[in-house]
Amino acid sequence: MSDKAAIDQLVAHYAELKNEIHKVIVGQDDVVDQVLISIFSRGHCLLVGVPGLAKTLLVNTIAQTLGLSFNRIQFTPDLMPSDIIGSEILDESRNFKFIKGPLFSNIILADEINRTPPKTQSALLEAMQERSVTAAGTNYSLPSPFFVLATQNPIEQEGTYPLPEAQLDRFMFNIWVDYPSYTEELAIVKSTTSDNRVQLNHVLSGEQILNYQELIRRIPVADNVLEYAVKLVGKTRFSSDLAPQITKDFISWGAGPRASQNLIVGAKCRAALNGRYSPDIDDVKAVAKPILRHRLVRNYRAEAEGYSMDKIIESLL
Repeated sequence: MSDKAAIDQLVAHYAELKNEIHKVIVGQDDVVDQVLISIFSRGHCLLVGVPGLAKTLLVNTIAQTLGLSFNRIQFTPDLMPSDIIGSEILDESRNFKFIKGPLFSNIILADEINRTPPKTQSALLEAMQERSVTAAGTNYSLPSPFFVLATQNPIEQEGTYPLPEAQLDRFMFNIWVDYPSYTEELAIVKSTTSDNRVQLNHVLSGEQILNYQELIRRIPVADNVLEYAVKLVGKTRFSSDLAPQITKDFISWGAGPRASQNLIVGAKCRAALNGRYSPDIDDVKAVAKPILRHRLVRNYRAEAEGYSMDKIIESLL
């Protein structure tokens, strides 16, 4: 099959996926789009929103429609690395045997990821970056495809361990999950307070997802789109010649090269999902906020003057 035909097939599967997801999830179109873009781009997602906005339900629903194995890990202050990686036990023959932990799954929901100490966060960091884990000196490969979809509550910060920038940078997208509209909430309440049971169909297999991930990487990109993405990231660094005044005034730390890479891969994927065979600058702009908002560090002046991260990114765009 040619790449052009494969992209056409991806568009059809994408539409089918969204139809299945919206049997359960009401609204949240941008959130669903961004999660699916990250999956087809081989990235990880951080979903940020107050409790009760169906972040966990969304991840569970996507796992079911993709036909992948799924594990939910509730992060708590007493969670140890061995609780997620696995541990060695002594079997009946008095030999050590490795028992795999919940990380050995295609999709991992890391619920309230900032509730666990840095030691456990670092174990997850290795899994996200290397797609493998190390236990007792032995390296174990994780299933493929492998995604971490983490959730974080932005309002309750007591007893939390803020994610370090190195780990935040491993997430392709930082997705803000907002409140539903009045009509959406009405539909949610109506559907969830009855005895209706929704049957979800598997749309894609793990092998098909891997093929689509490789397809996204093969999509050609024009030089002007590459230059736009790299210049946009350069504008976030206050020491750069490209930095505008808003960066010098309000940003204390800018984005690294991984942001440029993610902008291009995300733009490729967005173009393919919309039936186009090469991305343009509008595709880069469309994925810029969720890719940049967790990679920039505002200074105290920005907070004092009420400049949100999204407002700063809009100015850069």
